Amino acid sequence: MTHSPALGRPAPLPLLLISLYALSILLANLTLNSFLPLPLYGLLSIGTIFFAAVFTLRDRIHRAGGLRAVYIAIAAALLVNLLVTLVTGTPWRFIGASFLAILVGELADTAVYQRLIERSWWTRVLASNAVSVPLDSVLFNLLAFWGDMPNSQIAQIVYADILAKYLIAALFAVRVMKRVRAAA
Repeated sequence: MTHSPALGRPAPLPLLLISLYALSILLANLTLNSFLPLPLYGLLSIGTIFFAAVFTLRDRIHRAGGLRAVYIAIAAALLVNLLVTLVTGTPWRFIGASFLAILVGELADTAVYQRLIERSWWTRVLASNAVSVPLDSVLFNLLAFWGDMPNSQIAQIVYADILAKYLIAALFAVRVMKRVRAAA
């Protein structure tokens, strides 16, 4: 846990980052069954575009507020999504798949990130995303679409999800690294 050096108390929660994290997951869940065909191969879920930001936001929450803040962010996102599901009537299959994939993927990512806490931020992000991105993509898409879509389409969705999440997370990470270098 990150502590305030002057007071010896836990660092304040990064509330803006936690809010953006929960909002990104919410937007991803609301748009998860709308797809864009990729030029050569793949079906990209619109939700993936929003969800890709989640990985970098979680890493920034971890950096700003520590492990406790990450767990609070995950809980907040799950609660917000549950409440919106009740209002919007989103199919429970999608929400269940989302909750389980978020829980497994985010906890795996956080565990890898925490294990590498003494390494550079870039190393922590790359290693944690290398585990969580495919885990989340495969788990979510199998649970959400198995039996409702042909396996060939599910494979295209998983492929496009992994590709898009890596590319978008890399763009966010490069932007953060440029800011850090400029501030130094």
